[in-house]
Parts: sequence; C-alpha cells; structure tokens
Amino acid sequence: MKTRIIGIVAVILFAFLNAAATDHENKEDKVIYDRIISELQANTDKTTAELVIKAGELLMNTPYVAHTLETQPEQLIINLRELDCTTFAENCLALARSAKTKKPSFKIFTNELQLIRYRDGVIDGYPSRLHYFSEWILDNDKKQTVKSLSKSISDIKFTKNINFMSHHPDSYKPLKNNAVFIEAISKQESNLSNNELYYIPTEKLESLKHKIKNGDIFGITTNVDGLDITHVGIAFFKGDELHFMHASSKAEKVILSEETLYDYLANRKSATGIMIARPL
Repeated sequence: MKTRIIGIVAVILFAFLNAAATDHENKEDKVIYDRIISELQANTDKTTAELVIKAGELLMNTPYVAHTLETQPEQLIINLRELDCTTFAENCLALARSAKTKKPSFKIFTNELQLIRYRDGVIDGYPSRLHYFSEWILDNDKKQTVKSLSKSISDIKFTKNINFMSHHPDSYKPLKNNAVFIEAISKQESNLSNNELYYIPTEKLESLKHKIKNGDIFGITTNVDGLDITHVGIAFFKGDELHFMHASSKAEKVILSEETLYDYLANRKSATGIMIARPL
C-alpha cells in the first residue's frame, strides 16, 4: 500500500513539474511570438508568402533541434525557440497567416499551427500528424492554407511506393512496439502512394525557377526507398538566383543558404528534385 501511494505521488509530481516546464516554455514562445507578430503587423499589405519570408528572417539563427514534437500522448507543441526544417516552415506559415487576421493573437497562431500540422487540423494521436511532407502539401492544399504548384509548374509525376515509417518503426519512438499506430500509418502510406503526386526534377529546376516566388515552401524529393521528402525549405531569390531559407542540421541553426537551390540539390546524391506549394 505504501509503495502504491509513493508511486501515485511520484506520478502527480512528474505531471506537475512537466506542466510547470511547459508553462515556462510557452511564456518564452509568447515573447518570441509577440516580437515577430509586431513586425509582421507593420507589413500586412504584403502577401502571406511575403510575410512567410519576413517571419523566416526574424527567426534567423534560431537553433536547429530535431524531434521536438515527439511527445506522448500526441499534443500540439509550440516551440519557437528550437526548430527543425519542417517546424521552421510550419511556424513561418502559421505566423504569416495569423498576422493577416483582423486581431492576431497567440491563440490564433496556435490554432493556425494545429490546422497546418495535422490531417484536417485534428489531433487524434500520433498518426494524425502529417509526417510525410508530400501529404502535408496535399492536405494543406485541401485546407487552402497553401496551393500545390508542382503539377502546374512541371507536370511530371512522382511515382513511388511510400512506406518508410511502417517499414522502419524502430526509428520512430511512438511507433516502436505499437501495432495500432503502425497499422494506421501503413494505411496512410498506401493512400498517399495511390495519390497523383508531381515534382520538379533537379535537372528542370533552372529552366523553371521563374515560376517560383519568394516564400514558396518546398520539400526536397529523394531516391531513398520508401521516402518522399527528406528536407524542407522556403524559396528566397537573390537577384535572379534561387536560394532558400531553412533550419540546417549542418549549420545547427536557421540560415539563408549560400548555395543556390539547384547547386544544393545537384551536390546531394539522394536528392531528385522538389515538391512545392505557395502560401495562401
């Protein structure tokens, strides 16, 4: 009985400490949000895509940290202090979209982030998050937060059997030894593989880059078995040269690329091109 009571107290204490830590983190995130939103509100005459660029500039040098969303049970993680390539793009889009509302608030921002990050904007366990970026583009196109552009730009099909997560569950902590989640992810992969996906091959990028605009969000397609996209960035032109903003694991922070996007792709054996979407 005594052991049971100690165990219950330990659980309550852990929950209390975790809640306190989350509250502290949210306060830090709110400070960052307020700083960025005040800058964006001064530029609300600009398009959402232009505000995505502005948000990206204001997040420059933010530390790169992977796996910040991996908590159980699944919940909306707000973290503007540490970003990976996908959360960088998601937060920039959510910040830009919230800035375009009549009365921006931290709550509106978090609602936008949930809408962007989860299938149909609904949190229902780990499988409800949009883990594959090609599906992220499809789902956000349906929700009208972005417009998928790959077909209209190149009309070249991306045909692939996408199954990496269900075939490598040990690489994902929430999937490990969780047959229910693996089955759900496998069904999503099958549906995604049966969708008509399009991309811009690396060799076509230079001739088609004039159809891309600042603030367009893209994913880098890959020849890795079972995977669709391995990295995410935001298009940024320096004159006529297409560069990009991204959270770089190599640089360990958010940066503007020194290489052009074409050179970045051409110098990586696994990269095959990009899928791209325009913020709305």
